[in-house]
Amino acid sequence: MVEHCVGDRATSLIPPPRQPRSPRRAGPHAPSTTGVPIRITRHALPLIACAVGASLALTGCTDSDTAESKQTPASSALKPTPVPSLTQAQAREALTHYSKTNNLARQSQDRALLDTVEGGPRYAMSLADIKQDEALPQADREPYRPWSYDLSATDLYIPRLKDGQQRWFAAVTRAGSQQQYARVLILAESTKSKQQWETVATIDIDDPKQLPQIVLDKDGYATAVGATSSSLAAPVGVLRSAVTDNFATGGETTGKKVFNPSEASQRQIKVHDETTRKVGPRGTTRFASADPQFADAYALKTTTGALVIFSHTHTHTQHDAVTAPGMGIVPEKHDRAWLGTSPGPAFTYTFTCSDIASVPGVPAPSSLLGYGCRRTDAKAAGPSTSV
Repeated sequence: MVEHCVGDRATSLIPPPRQPRSPRRAGPHAPSTTGVPIRITRHALPLIACAVGASLALTGCTDSDTAESKQTPASSALKPTPVPSLTQAQAREALTHYSKTNNLARQSQDRALLDTVEGGPRYAMSLADIKQDEALPQADREPYRPWSYDLSATDLYIPRLKDGQQRWFAAVTRAGSQQQYARVLILAESTKSKQQWETVATIDIDDPKQLPQIVLDKDGYATAVGATSSSLAAPVGVLRSAVTDNFATGGETTGKKVFNPSEASQRQIKVHDETTRKVGPRGTTRFASADPQFADAYALKTTTGALVIFSHTHTHTQHDAVTAPGMGIVPEKHDRAWLGTSPGPAFTYTFTCSDIASVPGVPAPSSLLGYGCRRTDAKAAGPSTSV
């Protein structure tokens, strides 16, 4: 088995939100184009109806009617202004709470406690790490080292979201003597408790200089972008397919078309090349796509398009084409949490991964900036498995 994951490394200025201006209230007797006075208090509902209908047809409303209706508080309420997910102070508190709780949970291998601060692919990866560690002999287990993020070297990107949308925010933490290491985190409001934040993705960036500039409004807040938007050169579905193709074919079908040859993309292709030759002439290894276990994706507007964070799932089947009876594949030590120690003719491994890509807003290749994977399942397959 080849392990291809990125380990944990540990790292803002968002001014307080500007209070939205109240819409200017029209006068009680604003003249229409015909000179007939319009009494807003008497005709409030018809004016709102004209404002709504104006986008569908311009008949039935004069120019002054439309202008007046757009200025009424009732009409403004039809298009609520997106508000920040949370304050800067709350975001920093959520990051601090995450690191402290994560340390406690991992030191005691407390899955329930970990579940209070992690979700999505991040939680699935952590559970896999715990399961794998517990299956190793004590002498092979690495001691756990508590960690924390340097909040003074952390940039927060808090998007404005509409009412009813799941709240989330992104953070870029930096570490190292020259802050040469960067990690992107996504924290989202828990579906179990609205007052609770969970880390759902953590991805190390290969080259922090490749991070695109995230657009901030005059109050310092980011803009959320639909990850499935057709305005992007590569919506998230295309990105997932391209990442899977990097593993499955070495990028020959779509991977090299969707992504430019970044370090992260080349590393995925290298995993394909090395793993498919691992068994040698007596066997084969093939990668295949799988339906993503975690379909959520997060995107922020950048000066060139969008920064998209998403998850993908892939499997590979290692099939031993034995040349003599009794031969088989012996599980490596990190596989034994799922497979035990008995040799077998074929095994199927499942990986859960988080990826981050810079996607242009115009037709052009995207850049895969980083990814991290964990083996989250493995099982024995029968001798007739064909790949």
